[in-house]
Amino acid sequence: MKRFNLYSILFLALVWSGCSVSKDTALPNVAPGLFRNTAPQDSSSIGTMPLKSFINDLTVQTLIDTALVKNYDMQIALKNIDAAEVLFKQSKLGNLPELKLQVSASSSRPSDNSLNGLSLNQFTGSSHIEDYSANLGVFWEADIWGKIRNQKAGALASFLQTAEARKAVQTRLVANVAQGYYNLLMLDAQLEIARKNLKLNDSTLRIINLQFDAGQVTSLAIQQAQAQQLVAAQLIPRLEQNVALQENALSVLIGILPKAINRASRLDKMSIPANLNAGFPSAMLSRRPDIKSAELALNVANAKVGVAKASLYPSLVITASGGVNSFKASNWFNVPASLFGLVSGGITQPIFQRGQLKANLELAKIDREKTVIQFRQSVLNAVSEVSDELTKVEKLKDQYSIAERRAQTLQQASKNASLLFKSGMANYLEVITAQGNLLQSELELATIKAEQLNAVVGLYRSLGADGIKNVIVFTKRHQNTKKPIRL
Repeated sequence: MKRFNLYSILFLALVWSGCSVSKDTALPNVAPGLFRNTAPQDSSSIGTMPLKSFINDLTVQTLIDTALVKNYDMQIALKNIDAAEVLFKQSKLGNLPELKLQVSASSSRPSDNSLNGLSLNQFTGSSHIEDYSANLGVFWEADIWGKIRNQKAGALASFLQTAEARKAVQTRLVANVAQGYYNLLMLDAQLEIARKNLKLNDSTLRIINLQFDAGQVTSLAIQQAQAQQLVAAQLIPRLEQNVALQENALSVLIGILPKAINRASRLDKMSIPANLNAGFPSAMLSRRPDIKSAELALNVANAKVGVAKASLYPSLVITASGGVNSFKASNWFNVPASLFGLVSGGITQPIFQRGQLKANLELAKIDREKTVIQFRQSVLNAVSEVSDELTKVEKLKDQYSIAERRAQTLQQASKNASLLFKSGMANYLEVITAQGNLLQSELELATIKAEQLNAVVGLYRSLGADGIKNVIVFTKRHQNTKKPIRL
């Protein structure tokens, strides 16, 4: 009868093991049909382009390759994946029983005047008791309400979240490296412009000095020309400082000590892709690592609700232990006389724990509702980022076209002013004004060109950048020993 009862309990545990006491909350469908002010002709998107096809500059590619291996944020992200992987592997063993081996020896001497002492002397003729035991214990909890299954699901979602977090770090890192390099090229171009303008001002100042010596102009003309010359001269150390600071920042970003960054490119040689199709928002959301992480966060929240609700229901625990036991060390391993065994099963139903279990369930549900809200916010932010970058790309293109025409006009005006000044048909103020305007227009043109390149990279990142995410990055230890885990 006892054996029948035990088998009945085991049978009920297997029947109930597939039960689920909670219903998962599904993701809301919040993706818009189109991005703002865009009408894509097809579903193609630059977000699906391979990284090396999108950024074809070899220097940028080299910097990115270095950053992906040496950047410390990337290394921390990989360590987070390792930690989550350990927890996930441990959770996969949740359905297995716990085994514990215990070996013990004890000796006790009761008081001779106690009941135990008098009984011991009467029946054994000894004043102390020895006990030697070695046993193997088994503890197993049946997953009746899906608690262990939800724990495994939550651990898997957390592991996948860390992988998506690594992808997010990776995409932002690649974008920051590229944008940092483009800013460096911009500073190079502006430094070249300032030096060229300084030489132009030197030439003008020499002519004014000659005119002053000939009595054609006053000292005011020399002072005005010198002031304009100092404007260009002051720019040079400031731009050299910014170049050094940008090189230091880029060095830290790629994980090396600050040093000069080799660059063979020029800003004016960098091209802007003509076709920058963004595709559809729904496709973008499927590529963005932050959106995938938000989806996985809901999986974790659903699992926690399942675990909290299962804790309100009865739990079935099967325990068993067996081994050898003896009152004498000489008979400790005398088999089969010293063998013992015990098997038991019990169902425990929580009744009153001062509201803790119910509070845990309510908190888990609230956290799940917060996760849904955070998912909506993530989608909103993602669509807004893409819309922002699309607007930047479009408007910066118009700005660059206007600034380029303005620079060309001022270049011609500066040449004409210099020729007219030499021939006595223009005064020094017209020359100084033309040169000052030319300096500002060329500096602004370089700034807009860098902003264009940065906006294109920002658009690529905000669209999900599959070409970045699919770059396989592991440290040397990962490359040598890392093995894919089985989900």
